[in-house]
Amino acid sequence: MIPRTCVEPSGRFVYGIHKPSYVVRNLRYGDLIQSLGADRGFQPVDNHVNFPPGDIEEREAEVIYEIPNPFAFRGVTYILKRWAEAKAADPTAITLPNLQECSFSKFINEWNDGIELSESRFSRMLRSLPDALKLALAATSTDPEDLRRLADQCCDFIRDPKSGRPVGLVFEIDETGHSRAIISNLHLFEALANNVFLPDDYKIVMVLRPGAQGSSEVVGDWQAQGLGSHVFEYLRRNSYIPWGHYAANMADDDIRYRIDDLSITDITGMRHLYYQRTYVRVAHELGMEPLPARSSMNPEKLEELRRKIRQVLETSGRASQLRFNATLWGWNFGFDYSPSGYRLHASHQQVHQQYAMVPREMKSSNTSEPSGGSLNTFCCGDMIQEFTAQYRRNTGRPFFEAYLKAIRSNQRLDGRRDLEKSLIVYEDDRVMLFVPKAQTSQWELQLAAHGAVGNIIEADSITRAALDRAMLIAMKILSSLGARMVTVIEYAKRFDNEDSDQRLLYMFLPRVPESPGAFSEAQMRWICGHYPEDFAIACRRQLEGVLENMG
Repeated sequence: MIPRTCVEPSGRFVYGIHKPSYVVRNLRYGDLIQSLGADRGFQPVDNHVNFPPGDIEEREAEVIYEIPNPFAFRGVTYILKRWAEAKAADPTAITLPNLQECSFSKFINEWNDGIELSESRFSRMLRSLPDALKLALAATSTDPEDLRRLADQCCDFIRDPKSGRPVGLVFEIDETGHSRAIISNLHLFEALANNVFLPDDYKIVMVLRPGAQGSSEVVGDWQAQGLGSHVFEYLRRNSYIPWGHYAANMADDDIRYRIDDLSITDITGMRHLYYQRTYVRVAHELGMEPLPARSSMNPEKLEELRRKIRQVLETSGRASQLRFNATLWGWNFGFDYSPSGYRLHASHQQVHQQYAMVPREMKSSNTSEPSGGSLNTFCCGDMIQEFTAQYRRNTGRPFFEAYLKAIRSNQRLDGRRDLEKSLIVYEDDRVMLFVPKAQTSQWELQLAAHGAVGNIIEADSITRAALDRAMLIAMKILSSLGARMVTVIEYAKRFDNEDSDQRLLYMFLPRVPESPGAFSEAQMRWICGHYPEDFAIACRRQLEGVLENMG
């Protein structure tokens, strides 16, 4: 039996089409006909259509496409034909509106007949606003003066005696004996600090300077001399990941809040720290001492270390002895709060990436084994490994071979031959960036490595550079379409997995305003308003400008 997937072993996509017709028995007891109002000609409008006298017969309901996800564990995507046809007529309509200018200061001055309020009176007015309105303003204002005034009210600053500009925060000693910034409204503080229009000196003091967000140690850095790119690597010791994780953040002297401001040098720096940390940890487990403390590797030394690690793993049989045998990598870009206080994405706006290594196993509790026993740990790449193994058992074909063939031979979901059919957005000889046939996020993109590359230890320097470049291309395309919140996930195989078919895969998952994530998504039923081919068209139309700006 073929696993539930849209990828046939022959290398083509398959999917279902619902053309529903049905009869519904009317079980209503009474009618409640009421007036709804009137039309523009003052003719009454009532709700009689809501109370039919008999049974309902739907002869021809909306056509819906049901596409199993290529990976069975990711559910299924539904596309309503009527919605998708509207986008097929004009794929450039697949976009989000630009951020609208919002200035409370300007509004108040205009309301006050153009007479500017004094600083003290304006501050009193802001202070008197309900918290929900302050939070909405902190998240949406494009006026640095609005944000500066709100910041002055939510925390205490040390100021330069001449300019009055902030140079630090005021701290107090908490009950644990640690220094803590005095913040009177944490939600407001976070919303302000993550607004790109907050003046940079406020950003630096509130969140960007090492130590402003806590005691996480800086254990690595990367700097491109003369190119204006500087990245810190922070250790998150007490994190949600049991064995700790690392965060590669743009440093406080290179502020990056928007994808438009992000360069290939920035991405290279963040990813270099990820590669370096992983290779150094694996080398240490293998008994290799790659570099002394308080030092770092240039790209050539990094590639030399990777080759040595691969050689040891392939010739010594020690891959199965590694305690940590998998990577975890992700990127949350974007931040927002609703006025009700719901955080809508990420932890902070400043461009950062997070990574860790995953152990092979963990101790189990409540077991009948005298020695205590152990359980396998979880890594998202394991789900792909399990699925591809099942696919090969049941079909006799390697999954990724069939998947990539299906992408190249794709036919439009709607069957039309007069419109573009390709799902590929960008490709070079090492990587492919494409739109999956069944998108989970409405704007999902995927990035796959060519060849037998299943993790970053199998990725040579040329492949790593291609991945980094394509990753930035994907983010700039999504940003140019209007995406402001994007999650990126790495799906990698474990270091001791010898399956050469499993490819290193990245998924880009934007959040769009009309897809909040409700009961359908909780059931892995993803609703999409366009054909995947048309989203690929929309992305390709942004590609030329993206590549031109990247140089």
